[in-house]
Amino acid sequence: MSKKPIILGIESSCDETAVALIRENNEGNPEILSNIVSSQVDIHKEFGGVVPELAARAHVEKIDLIAKKALDESGVNLNDVDAVAATAGPGLIVCLSVGLNFGKAIAASLKKPFIAVNHLEGHALSPKLNSKINYPYLLLLISGGHSQYLNVEGLGKYKRLGTTIDDAVGEAFDKTAKLLGIEFPGGPQIEVLAKRGDPSKFDLPRPIINKGGCNLSFAGLKTAILRITKKIKTRQDKYDLAASFQKTIEEILYKKTKIAFREFKKINKSKKNLFVIAGGVAANKKIRVSLESLSKEENFESVFPPINLCSDNAAMIAMVGLERFKKKQFNNLDFSPKPRWQLDENAAFLKGAGVKI
Repeated sequence: MSKKPIILGIESSCDETAVALIRENNEGNPEILSNIVSSQVDIHKEFGGVVPELAARAHVEKIDLIAKKALDESGVNLNDVDAVAATAGPGLIVCLSVGLNFGKAIAASLKKPFIAVNHLEGHALSPKLNSKINYPYLLLLISGGHSQYLNVEGLGKYKRLGTTIDDAVGEAFDKTAKLLGIEFPGGPQIEVLAKRGDPSKFDLPRPIINKGGCNLSFAGLKTAILRITKKIKTRQDKYDLAASFQKTIEEILYKKTKIAFREFKKINKSKKNLFVIAGGVAANKKIRVSLESLSKEENFESVFPPINLCSDNAAMIAMVGLERFKKKQFNNLDFSPKPRWQLDENAAFLKGAGVKI
C-alpha cells in the first residue's frame, strides 16, 4: 500500500498563530492529525482591535512552540511530512511574512514541496475536512474581513457573484459590539446578548437590500447603530439593539442568498445544488438556522464546517495543500506575501477586503 500524503499547514494572516497536520486516509478523505491554534486576544483587547506590529511579534515568539506542539500531538516525525503549505495572503503583511517564511524554511530544510495558500481558499475548502462535497458549489464566505458569494467550479477556479461594497459582515458585528461596550473580540457576543432582547425594538436599515444583485453593504447599518447607541440608556436597550442587529443581518443574508441561488442555477445545471457557508461568522447559530431553512426551501443542500473550523486555523490551509499536492501544484520558495489576493482574479473592482486595488 502506497504511503498516504501528510501535509503540514501554517496560518498567520492576522492574530492567530496556527499549525496543523492532516493526512489522506485509505478512503481518500482528509484526517486531521493535529490542529493547534494560539489566540492573541489577551494581547489586543486593551486596544479594542488587532495591532499589526504586536500580532507579528507574537507570531515570531510562538510559531516554533506551536509547530512543535502540533507535531507532538500528531505523532508525525517532521521528516515524514510530504509538503508544507502556508498562508501567503490576504492578510496583514507583517503577519503573513512570519508564517510564510517559517513554512519556506521547513520546506527548504526537508527538500519537500512548498505550497503558498490563499487564506480565502482555505475557508472555501474547510468543509471538505468533515464532509464529502463535490464541485461545483455556491460558497458564501463571511468573516471579519470578507463577505462574498462565489461559484466554486474546482480547485483554484472561482467566479465571484457578489461581494461587500464596504464593510465585511464580521466587521459589522465587531464594530457593533464595540459600540455596545463589549470587550474585544465582541462580535460573537452579539448573538448571546440578542437572546435577551426584542428583535423588533429597533428598525435598522438594510443597505442595497433591493438592488445590487447579491452584492452586500453594511456601512449604513453600522452608522445607524452608532446613532442609536448615543441615545440608549438601559441594559435592556443594549439587549434589544443586539437582537435587532442580529435579526437584520439574518434578513440581509437570507434575501441576498436567495438571489445568489438564482445566479448559481443560471451558471450550473447540476442535479444537486450545494451551498457551502464558511468563515468566522458561519459559527453564528442563528445565521446557520436561517440559511439552512432557506436552503431547504430552495432545494439546496447546505454544508457548514464544524464550529471550531469556522475561524482561522491551519487545518484548512493544510486541506488546500493536500488538494494541490495531489495535483502537483507547487510554488517556488521566492513566493512573496500578497496582502490583497482575491479568489476570482478576473472580478471587477469593488471596495472590500481581499479585492485587488
